[in-house]
Amino acid sequence: MNHFVPQSIETPLITSMQTDQAVAGGRNDRSSRRRRSLWKGPAIVAVLLVMIPLVASRLVRGWHWHPAAFVILGVLLFGIGLAYQLVTRNHDALAYRAAVVIAFVAGFLLTWSNLVQSFDVNRDAAMYFVVPVVGLIGVAIARLRPKGMAFAALATALTQTLVLAIVLIRMAYRYPDLDFWTLPEFRGLGGNAFLGLLFGASALLFWKVSREEAPEDL
Repeated sequence: MNHFVPQSIETPLITSMQTDQAVAGGRNDRSSRRRRSLWKGPAIVAVLLVMIPLVASRLVRGWHWHPAAFVILGVLLFGIGLAYQLVTRNHDALAYRAAVVIAFVAGFLLTWSNLVQSFDVNRDAAMYFVVPVVGLIGVAIARLRPKGMAFAALATALTQTLVLAIVLIRMAYRYPDLDFWTLPEFRGLGGNAFLGLLFGASALLFWKVSREEAPEDL
C-alpha cells in the first residue's frame, strides 16, 4: 500500500531540513576557517614588522643586528599575535581587547628592551623577566575572565614596580657615585616606570569590563 504525503507538507519539511543542514554546514565552515587562519594574521604581521629593522639595518649607518636578533624578534611578535588571537577569540568587548593589547605591548617592550640591556649594559635587567612570568601565572589562574585578568594585570604592574625598586637599590649600592639623572639612566628608569603604568591601565580596563558583565560571569 502506497503512503501518500501531500506535497504541501512534504516540501516545507524538506526545505527545513535543507536549511538546517546549510546552517550547520556554514557554522562548521566558519569554525574550520577560524581554526585554519588563527596563525596566519600573526605570521603576516610578524614578518612585516621584522622587515622594518631588517631594511633599516641595511640603510642606517651603525645599525648592525646579529641575525639571531631578527629571529628572536620574529618569534616574539608571532607569539604575541597568536596569544592575542587565542585570548580574545571569545571576547568581543572593545575594552577587553584594548586591555589585552596594552598588556601585550607593555610585555613585549619590557622583554625586548631588557633582553638587550641584560646582555650589553646591566645584568640586573634580567630580573625584569620575572614580570611577564607573574603575568602569565595570573592569566592562567584568571582563565581569561575579566575580573581575574584585572588582578593579574595589577599584580604584573606591582611586580614591575617592585623589580624597578630592587634594581635601583642594587645599582645605588654597587655604584655609589652613579648619577641616575644622566640621559641613559633617566631614560631607563622612565621607560620601566611607564611600562608599569601601562600594566596598571590594562588592569583598569579589565576591571571596567568585569563591572559591565553579569555577576555570574565574574
